[in-house]
Amino acid sequence: MEKLKSVIPDPLKQIIFESNPDDLSFTCSSLLEFFNHLPLFHQMVRDLTDPEMGLCAKNKEAALKDKAKGNECFSKRDYPNALHFYSQALRVAPTDAEDMKKNLVGMLYVNRASALHKMGLFLECLRDSSRALTISPSSAKAWFRRAKANASLGNYKDATEDLNVSLKMETSLNGKRQIESELRMILDQSKQISGILEEPNDGNSEILGDEPLQIKLHSVCTATKGRGMASLSDIPQATLIHKEDPYAAIILKQCRDTHCHFCFNELPADTVPCTSCSVPLYCSVQCQLQAGGYDLCNHLRRCEFPENLSDELEDYVRQVTSVGIFSSNNEHSAEHRHECQGVHWPAVLPSDIVLASRVMMRYTQQQGHCSVDFNIHGILDLCHNYGKLSPESKLELHIYSIILSYCLEHICELKLLRSAVIASQIVILLSQIRVNSMAIVRMKIPDLKGRLDHDITSTVEQVRVGQAVYAVGSFFNHSCQPNVHAYFLSRTLYVRATEFVATGHELELSYGPQVGQCACKDRQQLLKDRYLFICQCSGCARLNPSDLFISAYRCTKPNCYGVVLDSCVAKYEKQKLNNSCGTLETRRTLKQKADMLDDDIKKVAHHLFRQTCQNGQCEPGRCWSCGSYHDIEASRATIVKAEICVSRLQEAIASNGVPFTALLDALKSIDILRMHLHPYNKRIAEVEDNVAQAFCLVGDLQAALDHCRASVEILEKLYDPNHIVIGNELIKLVSVQLSMGHHIAADDMDRLAAIFSRYYGSHADIIFPHLQYLKQRNLQTS
Repeated sequence: MEKLKSVIPDPLKQIIFESNPDDLSFTCSSLLEFFNHLPLFHQMVRDLTDPEMGLCAKNKEAALKDKAKGNECFSKRDYPNALHFYSQALRVAPTDAEDMKKNLVGMLYVNRASALHKMGLFLECLRDSSRALTISPSSAKAWFRRAKANASLGNYKDATEDLNVSLKMETSLNGKRQIESELRMILDQSKQISGILEEPNDGNSEILGDEPLQIKLHSVCTATKGRGMASLSDIPQATLIHKEDPYAAIILKQCRDTHCHFCFNELPADTVPCTSCSVPLYCSVQCQLQAGGYDLCNHLRRCEFPENLSDELEDYVRQVTSVGIFSSNNEHSAEHRHECQGVHWPAVLPSDIVLASRVMMRYTQQQGHCSVDFNIHGILDLCHNYGKLSPESKLELHIYSIILSYCLEHICELKLLRSAVIASQIVILLSQIRVNSMAIVRMKIPDLKGRLDHDITSTVEQVRVGQAVYAVGSFFNHSCQPNVHAYFLSRTLYVRATEFVATGHELELSYGPQVGQCACKDRQQLLKDRYLFICQCSGCARLNPSDLFISAYRCTKPNCYGVVLDSCVAKYEKQKLNNSCGTLETRRTLKQKADMLDDDIKKVAHHLFRQTCQNGQCEPGRCWSCGSYHDIEASRATIVKAEICVSRLQEAIASNGVPFTALLDALKSIDILRMHLHPYNKRIAEVEDNVAQAFCLVGDLQAALDHCRASVEILEKLYDPNHIVIGNELIKLVSVQLSMGHHIAADDMDRLAAIFSRYYGSHADIIFPHLQYLKQRNLQTS
């Protein structure tokens, strides 16, 4: 990209920099003509599109090397590394490659199943054994490995059948004796222990709650935000209002090795690779097929069954070897199929560029051919922000649009894709994606089952794993104080009302940080950088306690709870106040508003609301309540020194060892922070949370409980008391209480369940499976 940028003539760059949507046909034509005579560009396209030059193709030699490394680790009983190398070998092994006259992929599945069994991952072992058998049904070793996995899971009936098949297929005398010995052992176990587990599904194991949609939405137009969504009826709190699969989706680069490339769930140990290239990994055969991959067993010549199998065993073999095989004709577009050639471009180009290619390919699939009459507006009715882009962004979109058109031309074999019209359409599509695409997220939280340590109070994280375009979901407008909540099960978008919403009232979700997560100035800057608009939602247009508290300093006057703001924060908050005073709110309405404020706001700014909004108490360094002066620069210097101790504590927590001196210094740092920062400053809550983790690590649960509760009390001032952030913190609090055997945990547990039900409804236990664990622990404690 940078090389191409550097050779574009400055006059042409300037034209692109100053372009608007109406100019795109000319600017794309000019850049395309320049690239057509540029050897550097054509070499770059060849590098991206030639399978012979790609690093993403299958490679038998690399697979054999990884297989050998896996075998070496297995012989040394280093099973985790054996698992790693077998998985890597599966990723690059060609489907038709053979090793010692046996299918290499089938052998690798058996080897990995053996490593999984040694690691106690019996369900994963069973799935891999079954996959090996779909490729080589006559593999005695695979049937034996499957029998061992079934026996470990208590599936004695299936284990017996597996061994009977293995015995019929085994040719060596020693092998038959080993199978017979294992068969006698399993028969004895089955007599002693009853109960058979169901055969695991090789598809997506996530069970989705079937919750009907009962709300009818419609598009509305607002004066400040343009098109949005509203309801034709009142919406009760926690009601599911929208459910939608993406038009196109893609995994983010940083998650390629950790999450399924189709459903975006975390990958299990028994990952399923793409059959045609070495990039994607899937959690199951079903996801691999739905993404557009090919069914491996349908590409291989099946082995004949031995003639000595009984009719019952032959039926069993057919049943097992067809498990997990699905038709690739499904409701999803085969989004990876056009990338599945071992070429560079899907792996090298940015995620949003590859996402654009998936949108285009789905459109052409729906049209039945690669249409030369490609029309962006005919695909998705989305807005774009091309006119507001920075000059560098405009140039970047031009370059990527032309590169993508050349890459797609190699797939479609249609020269007319290399046109200025197509390139200009792609520019608009890329602009639409950057404005309208949504980040698919997953919640990351430590497993609460196990030993009591600092993980009990570790922070619940929201991890971005994918990017998708939702045709209807993109219509929802933004608010920093949203009334609906978006979440994902697999790749499906769900939107749920988090409060009562009256008929016709606009439904708004959050595009990024909400009120309480960062200061107003930071929210405004983030939304401007990412979406190119100035947020005018109620949370950003009016004074609210969270924006005053979150990064405020405390008043130097004893017993005064007024806030002291630095110059950056004061600028934003003063502007809000001036706008209120100069337009809708007079001094009389301000006084009435002050009388209705809660006690905390009255403590913070009650005098301010009763005075003219032009007084000096809005100035940086001045208390908004009493006007006292605070030397912010001096406080910052002191806080920086205190933060050094907090950083040392965080490093100690990460290393699972907290020295007493580090904990003592951190406690002193909290005292220093409280001397200089407002009592409801979010930084104090964060440090309290760190100290709670440290006390859990050293085993002082009572101290951990005290500091965890102190953190929650501050956050309750920054957020709605029933906000999901409070729910995440209550998970920590309840976990510590239950570990201490406190009966009081029942009240917090009820509150926790109510918050998660408000945001996730019947899906709460699916997204947060540890909730069930906490509920069970709570019942045991009570």
